[in-house]
Amino acid sequence: MSDELSGILRAAARGEFPPPDGRTTVIGQHGARDAGVFAFTAHSVICTDEDPAWVRERLAAAPSDELAAAMHPVFLAAMLTRTGRAMDTIDLVTVADALPGAPETALREITDREHPRVTRALHHRDEVRVWVADGGVLVLGRGVAGRWEAAVEVEREAQGRGLGRALALAARHLVPDAAVWAQQAPGNARSVRAFQTAGFRPVGSEALFAGGQGPPSA
Repeated sequence: MSDELSGILRAAARGEFPPPDGRTTVIGQHGARDAGVFAFTAHSVICTDEDPAWVRERLAAAPSDELAAAMHPVFLAAMLTRTGRAMDTIDLVTVADALPGAPETALREITDREHPRVTRALHHRDEVRVWVADGGVLVLGRGVAGRWEAAVEVEREAQGRGLGRALALAARHLVPDAAVWAQQAPGNARSVRAFQTAGFRPVGSEALFAGGQGPPSA
């Protein structure tokens, strides 16, 4: 088990990134759920337990220059086929520093695990905790490389009132660590705006390969 990815992410949270040299770094997985591609400015990191030589071959076969090859659909499809895993989408990755004190938004912690957002979190995160507000849900848990991640859900009737931003800001008060991470689909402009107005900084993008190992590698 490697903790290289954890170190890269901790550095990114501090504003320290891999060199913008147009290259791709291949490292081993921190844990079973941490396979994927992490793209920073002019530098990508591929986290996988597959043979690095095979990964390099597939990168070279992608119809793109090296700067973009790691996020090219052809390469991602080859990785998914090789590993027997699946992915949802390429997400924008953001991070924010923890804040002292209690959040201003009135929240109530619950143990109910039936909410769809909670069910999804339990598949992707450990140590999951859930709070509800009038019209929304906030989930915190340990995800990729052990980082603390936040996710929010705002009911349709409560949208347009700033609740998404308030929940994202509350995550910064509730996280038991120095920083909290959040992923947003780039097309979900409302979510992107909510997290950025709550102080979350864009640091890169990622495509995570979820699920167990597939057939033995050839």
